Amino acid sequence: MSHGFTTRVLDVTTGGSERVYDLTGECVAFLADVAEGRGGLLNVFTPHATTGVALIETGAGSDHDLLTALNHLLPADERWQHRHGSRGHGRDHVLPAIIAPHATLPVIDGELALGTWQSVCLVDTNKDNPDRQVRLSFLG
Repeated sequence: MSHGFTTRVLDVTTGGSERVYDLTGECVAFLADVAEGRGGLLNVFTPHATTGVALIETGAGSDHDLLTALNHLLPADERWQHRHGSRGHGRDHVLPAIIAPHATLPVIDGELALGTWQSVCLVDTNKDNPDRQVRLSFLG
């Protein structure tokens, strides 16, 4: 692999329900292929108007808690001006203003430098579009 900037696009299926999808394994595999022990930055970006990228603990209920909090903050009802799609879909378009569609993470010696309980996750509350993409880019 050449040094500099390398990108991979992941195709992710989130299904027909709200989902926190753990991308950490895909990020680690990407860095194993391209980082070659170098330091740098990993950028994780989702090119959708209704998804976000979050660092959160998964597997202990925090992913469910995040979706619950988002449902309290952004209820799926008729209050939204943006009204196409399923009921309350307008709130899905507000999500990326709260959970950004990107995260830039440190890479040290070719490895993702996350905290002990941190996972890199795609957050998708849009039930209308289960097929997503995530762009992983390494600069190092």
